[in-house]
Amino acid sequence: MIRLKLSIDLWYEIANQPSDFIFNIHAAETEHQKVVAESLEVYPPVLSTVYSDMVYGTRFLRLKADPGPLTVRYAATVDIDHYTGAPAYINEIPVSQLPPSVLPYVYPSRYCQSDRLRRFATREFGHLGQGYRRVQAICDWVRLKTAFVSGASDVTTSAVDTLIEQVGVCRDFAHLMIALCRAVNIPARFVSGIDYGADPALGPTDFHAYVEVFLGDRWYLFDPTGITPPMGLVRIGTGRDAADVSFATMFGAVRSSSPIIHIEAVDDAANGFILPYHSTEALSSMAAA
Repeated sequence: MIRLKLSIDLWYEIANQPSDFIFNIHAAETEHQKVVAESLEVYPPVLSTVYSDMVYGTRFLRLKADPGPLTVRYAATVDIDHYTGAPAYINEIPVSQLPPSVLPYVYPSRYCQSDRLRRFATREFGHLGQGYRRVQAICDWVRLKTAFVSGASDVTTSAVDTLIEQVGVCRDFAHLMIALCRAVNIPARFVSGIDYGADPALGPTDFHAYVEVFLGDRWYLFDPTGITPPMGLVRIGTGRDAADVSFATMFGAVRSSSPIIHIEAVDDAANGFILPYHSTEALSSMAAA
């Protein structure tokens, strides 16, 4: 089992009139990811509400704050007990047999224009044997063809843009992989979270985007950036693409500072906690939902 301790600090300056906020910063609760302990601090104190998406375990914090500074701090200890499978025995599912809840992740979406990439994806990956290995080939292709460069893209960058420019950050890698999977009829979706194990040379810890692909009867984890072991990924939000899982949505005139994020792993084998590592097994933290 993996135990990760994390904290997120956010700062805002609200101008002129009260503003509403919706945050997606709480660690999600799923059958394989459990929140052992957590705390939330909002200053100045304001009335806030946390509500949950019962399907995906995503949790949202909603509040309204008056003009002036606003600080939000969330901390949690999270246990992740991954489901593991042998890649050679994990198959793709025909569209006609997909659970209804999975179907939205076969369609194009705002940042993942799979309809525009169908011919390209079929040429590159259509001849490969179906199953986990084909998805891994798509993941590896995105990693090899795209350079990870901080600040290389913005909130308008789509999968098609990343394919052309061959450069991006984690959300761009995720969007491109998702679009390519959907283009060959493999359901794929976007997950926001925090990663443990990235090279410190890449800069301070930040929110991280990765991919889940539906194979067999489960959603399996893939990180096309390759910068961190998938075993060290904490799930926060789940959606079709980044438009569904923004960590902060603000309604009003608000200035923000860069988040400060910390994460550490507990190394305590005597109590069943190991450090995340790169595994050759397929990893999942959610079944069909």
